[in-house]
Order: sequence, then structure tokens, then C-alpha cells
Amino acid sequence: MKKDTLIFGIRAIIEAIKSGETIDKVFVQKGARSDLFQELERLIRSEGINFSYVPVEKLNRLTRGNHQGAVAQISPIAYHDIDELVMKVFESGETPLFLLLDQLSDVRNFGAIVRTAECTGVSGIIIQKKGSAPINGDTIKTSAGAVFKIPICKVNHIKDAVFHMQSSGIKVIAATEKADDYLYDVSFKEPCAIIMGSEGRGINPSVLKVADHRAKLPIVGEIESLNVSVACGAFLYEAVRQRM
Repeated sequence: MKKDTLIFGIRAIIEAIKSGETIDKVFVQKGARSDLFQELERLIRSEGINFSYVPVEKLNRLTRGNHQGAVAQISPIAYHDIDELVMKVFESGETPLFLLLDQLSDVRNFGAIVRTAECTGVSGIIIQKKGSAPINGDTIKTSAGAVFKIPICKVNHIKDAVFHMQSSGIKVIAATEKADDYLYDVSFKEPCAIIMGSEGRGINPSVLKVADHRAKLPIVGEIESLNVSVACGAFLYEAVRQRM
């Protein structure tokens, strides 16, 4: 984590949030209970910012300055507004292909997916504010810089993005082993969005329930699942194949 992407000190973080700085995550010292801490916590929660309680040793490793029990990581990118992005894609005349990541937590998987998405012409990536992998140095490196080339949006819940896609005439396809159809049986030629789930849990059942279609990859080996970034690549390149 680069030092120039960090803000430390409770008041500094509060002011950064209030001024509209894009914060990816806040690390808060376990057990700290001052009035200022409580103000920071209220602000973090009201803004839907990802945060975690950590031991003071973790904060000491992040910065040698007087962190006062809180360190924030600034996002190296500016996130896009989902309404504006969807409208812009339709106006461009291209057939939308969006990617919805349901609380993907590993930064390297995230980076690999962003790289593949950029290579396959994905219109934009939508992630959830809470529980999603941050965009940090590892993400940027694994994506080969693709995080700066593809629009990324944040929403309060992935279901919000699903409903937005559907109301815009975009078909939502869930990539899940809990499907009867293979991805080769589904059409990706019309406007569509693909949902990929988290590494351990997959797609949230409440999100899976509202998807238009479910599709799976054929697995012929003994291991029953693929790494999410590999599975995502298979889905995206099937979309490319059908659209060529």
C-alpha cells in the first residue's frame, strides 16, 4: 500500500470524507471509544464506506506518523455514476456488456478480472460499497493498469445494480453452478450484464433470485469449481465469441 494513498489522523479523515474525497477503506483501532472516534464511525457508516477494526500494530505498520487510531486508504481512481454510465453506453451505439461483482474480496482476483474485462470490451464494472476488494497497488499491478481504462461504479447493494440494469433493458445473467443451463445455451448478443460471486460464497442468494438467467461452466474434472477470475474470463470470451 503506497504511503501517498493514505490519510491518517481522525480529524483529517473526517474532513477528507466531508470534502468528497473518494475513500476505499478506513482502518480503525480496536477498542478506541472517544467522542471523535464515534463521530468518525457515524460518518463512515452514513457514507457507506468500507471499514474494519484492526489492532494498533496494523496501523503502526501502515504509517509512522501520529495516526491517532485511524488510517484511511484513498482510491486511486474516480468512480463513475451508474445512471450516467448506462446512458452513455447506450448513446454510443455499442451493445452494453456490464460486469457485476458481488462482494469479490481478493484484490488480485479483482485486478485479473478488470484486466480481462478491458480486453473483452466490457462497458463497465459495478461493485458494492461494502465487502468489495479495494483498488490498491496490488489491484493496479494485477490489472496491468486496466483499472484506469475501464469505468468502475460503486452501489450500495449489487441488487440495486441488477434492478437498474433490468429497468434499462439489460438482461442480467448470473454465473453460478446452481444452474441448469450452460453458458453456451445463453445468448449474450443483446444488452447484458454478468454477475460473478465472491470467492467463498458465490453469488448472494437474494441477488441470484432476481437475475434473469443462470448459467454454469461445464466441469469435467474432480475439483468442482474454478477460480472466479478464470470463470469470469470464460463467460466474457463466450460473449465476445457470440458477438463477433
